[in-house]
Amino acid sequence: MTNLTVEWMRSIDTLHGVPDNQLQWFIDNSERREIPAGSFGFNVGEPMTGTHLLLSGHIKICQMQNNELRELMIAEPGRILGYLPFSRGMVSSVAGEAIEDVIVYTLPMDKIEPMIRNHFELTQALVHIMTNRVRDYTSFIRQGEKMMALGKLSAGLAHELNNPAAAVVRGAHSMKKHLQLQPEFFKKIMEIRMDEAAINLVKEKMFEILSKHNSHKQSLTLVQRSQQEDELTDWLDELEVENSTELAENFVEFGFTIEDLDAFRQRLGAKDISPVFNWINNNLITERIVSDIEQASKRIADLVGSVKTFTHMDQGLDKQLTNIHDGIRTTISILQYKIRKGNVELIEDFDANLPPLRALVGELNQVWTNIIDNALDAMEVNKKGKIIIKTERDKDCLKVIITDDGPGIPPHVLERIFDPFFTTKEPGKGTGLGLDIVSQIVRQHKGYLKAESQPGETRFIVSLPIHG
Repeated sequence: MTNLTVEWMRSIDTLHGVPDNQLQWFIDNSERREIPAGSFGFNVGEPMTGTHLLLSGHIKICQMQNNELRELMIAEPGRILGYLPFSRGMVSSVAGEAIEDVIVYTLPMDKIEPMIRNHFELTQALVHIMTNRVRDYTSFIRQGEKMMALGKLSAGLAHELNNPAAAVVRGAHSMKKHLQLQPEFFKKIMEIRMDEAAINLVKEKMFEILSKHNSHKQSLTLVQRSQQEDELTDWLDELEVENSTELAENFVEFGFTIEDLDAFRQRLGAKDISPVFNWINNNLITERIVSDIEQASKRIADLVGSVKTFTHMDQGLDKQLTNIHDGIRTTISILQYKIRKGNVELIEDFDANLPPLRALVGELNQVWTNIIDNALDAMEVNKKGKIIIKTERDKDCLKVIITDDGPGIPPHVLERIFDPFFTTKEPGKGTGLGLDIVSQIVRQHKGYLKAESQPGETRFIVSLPIHG
């Protein structure tokens, strides 16, 4: 079909009950356009030209996100696009690209008011289309907001997990190489002739020093460390101990002194000193590798635990009693990479005597994430900053106050800060739903949310009833 007819329009579900004369009026007052494949019928940021009815062909509808067009849907023949009655949007927020040659009928903007005034059923049908569009678009944008938040968290977690994961891999590789040297050490140890007293001395002294090292490691300056390593290397060289430089480095790191080693030496034969000291060093290397792997594995386990707590994936969907500080600290842990990257000092001013709060834990974690993440974004211009998170009791409520020392929020922006789709970020970098979601979650908990700002100090105050 190349021309629009009343019969064809009536086949569209939304227009099914519209009188024929009103459908004919739409046809008579519309402009027929042909859009070649690959061309844009409308684009992001362009003024609306009217109400478009797609007669033939398919149009790809795209939304700008992260400075690139992301496909929303494919519009098929019968789809009504563009401006709709009573809409306040006069500029297109989406782009429409013809996938193939397209024929579209457009009712110009100057015909909208006469339609509203004279054609009730047609207007009513188009308003119904608008409400469906708003619902679908809002659902898509909320999903996009969640995906953007997930992307930020994933990037930070990937960075945080990368270092300990790499440390585990390095440690495992080093351990494998180290174990390959064991047969040679075993041969030298088996050639030693030591009495039982000497064996006990070596064993007890070595594990005594290892125990001290694990409980309180000594902190040496670079100069002090170098001086002790040089003295120990010279002492080992005098005794003709193999690998003296490597041994000196490890012995100093684990807190061995010349006096400790001299106690060993006095109970050993001259030819046994080098293999025994190298055997001790071998155990120190094993201890260090295992310790590094243990610390890196613990960091990974802590991060995984933070994610589990943050999402509350192991709990039900009902409100539960929770320590409000646990969720805030988990959020801080998740955002740690961005905090360090932004050179931000974070101060916790928590009231340790607060009672448990009945709440949806996973939902509240979204509140802390959005507010803290916005504060970090605001301080980017300063290349540094400070965030203070304070908790206190206010009668039957718990209050969380998150303050940053960023440039502040202008008054005309502050009054709209919680409006849905309102954002001051660049196109594609924000949907304007982050703080709207925060506001909804706080209302869901029967609390209140307030923002105050002046240059150098912006505060978000969240108050939540203790008993939900």
